[in-house]
Amino acid sequence: MNDRYDAGAAGYGADQYELVGYDEYGRPVYRQVPAQQPYDPYAQQQGYGYDPYATGQQQPVPPYDPYGTGQQPPVTSYDGYDPYGQTATSGQQPRVAEQTAYIPQQPRTAEHEQRAEPVQHAPDAGDGREDRDYRTEQFAFVEEPDQDSEDVIDWLKFTENRTERREEAKRRARSRLIALVVVLALVAAGGVGYLWYAGKLPGLSSSDDTKGGTTSAAAQKRDVIVVHLHDTKKGGTSTALLVDNTTTKQGTTVLLPNSLAMSGDDGTTTLAKSVEDDGSSGTREALDTVLGTSIQGTWRLDTPYLQNLVDLVGNIEIDTNADVPDPDTKKKGEAPLVSKGESQTLSGKMAVAYATYRASGEAQNAQLERFGQVMQGVLRKMSSDAQAATTTVQTLAQILDPSLTDKDLGTFLAKLSDLAKSGDYKTAMLPVQDDGTLTAEASASVVKDVLGGTAKSPDQDAAVRVSVQNASGVKDNTEKARVVLLNGGFTFLEGGTSSSRSTSEVTYADAADKENATEVAKTLGLPDSAVTKGEVSSNANVSVILGQDYEPASAG
Repeated sequence: MNDRYDAGAAGYGADQYELVGYDEYGRPVYRQVPAQQPYDPYAQQQGYGYDPYATGQQQPVPPYDPYGTGQQPPVTSYDGYDPYGQTATSGQQPRVAEQTAYIPQQPRTAEHEQRAEPVQHAPDAGDGREDRDYRTEQFAFVEEPDQDSEDVIDWLKFTENRTERREEAKRRARSRLIALVVVLALVAAGGVGYLWYAGKLPGLSSSDDTKGGTTSAAAQKRDVIVVHLHDTKKGGTSTALLVDNTTTKQGTTVLLPNSLAMSGDDGTTTLAKSVEDDGSSGTREALDTVLGTSIQGTWRLDTPYLQNLVDLVGNIEIDTNADVPDPDTKKKGEAPLVSKGESQTLSGKMAVAYATYRASGEAQNAQLERFGQVMQGVLRKMSSDAQAATTTVQTLAQILDPSLTDKDLGTFLAKLSDLAKSGDYKTAMLPVQDDGTLTAEASASVVKDVLGGTAKSPDQDAAVRVSVQNASGVKDNTEKARVVLLNGGFTFLEGGTSSSRSTSEVTYADAADKENATEVAKTLGLPDSAVTKGEVSSNANVSVILGQDYEPASAG
């Protein structure tokens, strides 16, 4: 900080001046510094120098005469203060008075930012006052922050903080935008994924696969149980298949007419007679043979249990197609127990009356369709939770077939309930001819598409299933062919009748069944030329069409 100024260069003599501060106007204040003397280690130093061999005597230094008058003002000491402590040792010695002088204004640097308070000035020339000896404590140097500098610093800090806040706000906005885009993308992907998983995405759903897609109807996975409704008051049964297609996420109730022809050990029988005579196990196996399905269990549902089931789920709502009288009263003119109309609420008793109602002159299929309506109404009200549905089944306290446990039935019904509530449920009638047989054209939509019925690979000891369609024009030829095939160790399947044709035909679809087809032709007395490869019934290994050339007498 103590800059030195060469006064000789400015015309002030050979001495130098040392910067000691600034006055209140910002002007520099200097003090006189004697010229340096050559160094003499053995000489006594004068003035302010250090004399290691000092004798206590010092030579006075002539004071500075700024005006060159040749007169030297006396040394004055204020307040008896001896800053060098010479009074005590050698008496008062004159010393160089500290002078201040104004030097032409120099550019200020960072070192000039300190100011001295207070500042003493040299006396003006001719004022008649003597120079003064100033004490060092009169100069108190302090750091005075420049107000303008502080304002600039504060403004810079404010600007910097505001810029940082803006950048931070932008970063947060970008982060929120990115997060929103990610969430929307996940939601969209999740929605598409759900539609794909649920089979509802157009062009990619499993339901489209059944119409020529990658997953054929036969390859789709299905869970199937058969339910028999026993009317304990009027007698008779009604049968339906409950189907859960786990591939297409589609539920279906397939109504089976009682006239459906089935093969038994004693010959051809009907579904109604099989339920009555053979029970659940024999009927389930016979249905598997006729339809080419795999039924997992049988649910016997007597009408009292159906009534309790409807009451447990809290009544049902269906669109009724007939007025149903109260079966417990025979009075005429009374209001019907169930009224015809849309969205009718049925209690347990009303549901049983409607499910078993068959008006005079109606076919059994009309009553069967009402039973299907009640079953779908029950599924819509059943809980979709497997545990809750199981509890409902257990509350019925019915005795189930050994092939079906409470838990299995409850879990199965819960799945169907979920499909029924979402609208992925339908009811279909299995088309059966008057004689109880199935035609290939009429049954394809149900047996093949809904049930996935197909010729199953028989066990090693299983009999070959042969479907026989009578096109000979002679009705008895069907029964004669059945007897011949059963005696030959084949399983006979009723294929119905068709318009007459001249020649018989034996068809196989799988090359592994070619030998079986040849054996069937031989058993029926048909030539080997009748055997051909082609389409067969969905539930058979070999299909036979009896033409006018068929002669039962030559069979066997």
